[in-house]
Amino acid sequence: MTSAAAISSLKKLSSAKYRSGMARYGLPMDKAFGVPVGEIQKLGKTIGKNHALGLALGKSKWFEARMLACYVVDPDELSAAQMDRWCRDFDSWGIVDTACFVAFDKSPLAWKKVAAWAKLKGEFQCRTGFALLASLALHQKKAPDGPFIKALALCEQHASDDRNFVKKGVSWAMRTIGHRSLDAHAATIESATGLAASPNATERWIGKDVLRDLNRPAVSARLKKRAIK
Repeated sequence: MTSAAAISSLKKLSSAKYRSGMARYGLPMDKAFGVPVGEIQKLGKTIGKNHALGLALGKSKWFEARMLACYVVDPDELSAAQMDRWCRDFDSWGIVDTACFVAFDKSPLAWKKVAAWAKLKGEFQCRTGFALLASLALHQKKAPDGPFIKALALCEQHASDDRNFVKKGVSWAMRTIGHRSLDAHAATIESATGLAASPNATERWIGKDVLRDLNRPAVSARLKKRAIK
């Protein structure tokens, strides 16, 4: 399938009602057809992995084309330059989180990009670093906790960034790390407790948001049950 054919397929799946609701979620409307994510996923599954097509769609200005690119690109074939180019073009949390959750976190280069992207100036570019960290923490279930616990320091370094999608990205990363194991949970609780006591309002918000989630009895119970197994 060519990129033109894929974009044509996306247009046929568009919904005016869905498009009108995208603005409520902070998603771009000026270059969007209005295709539900579920339909994009189905089309991606039908196409299958096609790295060349994914790269071509990734260059499109259409929101849904770039979303589809995340599902058809081959993470193992992504180069550092290709990942950086996508990151530079990100302009909404939707494309950031999708790229990290279904493509970037499966790349062998993923860990190298976490800290590098977290330092970028753009709001969505910075969020990409933490969305990727959250995705890795969730999906790499058999990986050792060490790198994730160490990454809490990176979260703390950026916890004063009051931009909406950055602070929510930092909280997401910390919460996901805290759900990995009892050790990771304890380390994240300690980190979040320090932030919650900070004189900085954004750091306090993140710390309290993380603690609110990780202090739920159901979380501790699940982690203890997992540890016994």
